[in-house]
Amino acid sequence: MLNFKRFSQIGFIVAAISMVGCKDKDVDPITETTDSTDYQAVNSWIYEVMNDAYFWYKNMPVESSLNNKLNPNEYFEKLIYQRTTTDRFSMITDDIDALTNEFNGVSKIFGINYSLSYTDDSKSNIAAFLSYVVKGSPAEAAGLKRGDIIMKVGGTQLTASNYSTLFGSSETATFTLGTLSGTTLTADNSKTITVTKAEISEDPVPFSTVIFKTAYGKTIGYLVYTQFVPGTTGNAEKYDNELRQVFADFKSKGVNELVLDLRFNPGGYISSAETLASLIGKNVSSSKVFYKEQWNDKYIAYWQSKYGTTALNYNFQDEGNNIGSNLNRVFVLTSNGTASASELVINGLRPYMEVVTIGEHTYGKNLFGSLISDDENRWKWGMYVMLGQTANVNNQSDYGTVNGMAPTYEVEDSVIPYKAFGDENETLLRKALDVIGIPAPTGTRMAATKSVKSFISEPFKDNFIPEKRMIKDAPSLKLIK
Repeated sequence: MLNFKRFSQIGFIVAAISMVGCKDKDVDPITETTDSTDYQAVNSWIYEVMNDAYFWYKNMPVESSLNNKLNPNEYFEKLIYQRTTTDRFSMITDDIDALTNEFNGVSKIFGINYSLSYTDDSKSNIAAFLSYVVKGSPAEAAGLKRGDIIMKVGGTQLTASNYSTLFGSSETATFTLGTLSGTTLTADNSKTITVTKAEISEDPVPFSTVIFKTAYGKTIGYLVYTQFVPGTTGNAEKYDNELRQVFADFKSKGVNELVLDLRFNPGGYISSAETLASLIGKNVSSSKVFYKEQWNDKYIAYWQSKYGTTALNYNFQDEGNNIGSNLNRVFVLTSNGTASASELVINGLRPYMEVVTIGEHTYGKNLFGSLISDDENRWKWGMYVMLGQTANVNNQSDYGTVNGMAPTYEVEDSVIPYKAFGDENETLLRKALDVIGIPAPTGTRMAATKSVKSFISEPFKDNFIPEKRMIKDAPSLKLIK
């Protein structure tokens, strides 16, 4: 049995953890390896770990029926339970170190995050519509911003068949921007920006503000949060503390309505989800359950024998900057890419306050997992293994399908160019303000806009991989012999 260690109120569990992106089946295993390790030894290790910790270990084929000389990628796939409908997330990698950095928000990137949509009625061409630009990134330094439209990369028009190659093929890229005239979107060859990738740690709080509407008795806090990452190698709580500072500002200014923008948030560490929920929840404290876990039967018995019947209940934190006493509800802006830890926050808050979701249905991931490395350091292979699923204090966990969580108000985020964060006419924020009872600004001259048809409904980062993560963390992982 894997030797997990319980920590404070949180109980995070595993040391090396990661999640890579997904396409049609939410898994894109690495197929090449420079590791000369004998596959049989690797596969034996894979089976040992999966047979112990995998949520659906009872559904795996018996080990003797498998060919343990297969490439570990192929071998691993034979153990996965209902790949297309149930376990869309478990995966294997041959470079755990690189992926560990990536899920920690450290990666070599341009710093652009975007949606892909068609630019013409014939659906022959697409464009990348920038949803946000990472703070401190090469893209920001080059002058790119939310609302910009990339039509060409290296002088080549983006299409459905070449976009991944164009964005991922080189360290330096030249982007040709698009111009909207009326309803016609064209590439402007005079507007080119050249950007070179750099390794950066992405700050998950690209924007926050307070909107004062004293005539309506409303002070509205607005926060864009893009991934659940607590901090950096040098400062383990840097980003969680940034969240706390945002809510300290909200609290000092008397915020009584909150709009939490999770459109671009694919998940991350459960510890940061706990921090965020504890800053928002109404009448929550360290004595109230935020979420519960369900593991496989062996681990349920193990946890409960070691820590009692409530061993898998995880409580909120006591946060001094919590603004829940001044809120009756929270508005959450969502997309098809809102996933994992984002959905955990929504589900965990619902028993304590009204959660109004605006946008599109979420991704649908109520599962948590960890990337497990070899404790003997024999190879770089690692597995992102689904260990179980989460539920709220009322044992509700009914969103783990491709349909995710249905929005309270369905609004398609398809009007381009995207307006700046905090702009009261920005599509999804505008809907939240309408529900709050704040009318649209008058006398504002509106620029040309166009509604576009999505090529892929999920938001992307500039490595063109959408990520879905709900990560549990701990200092060590070892096998009990």
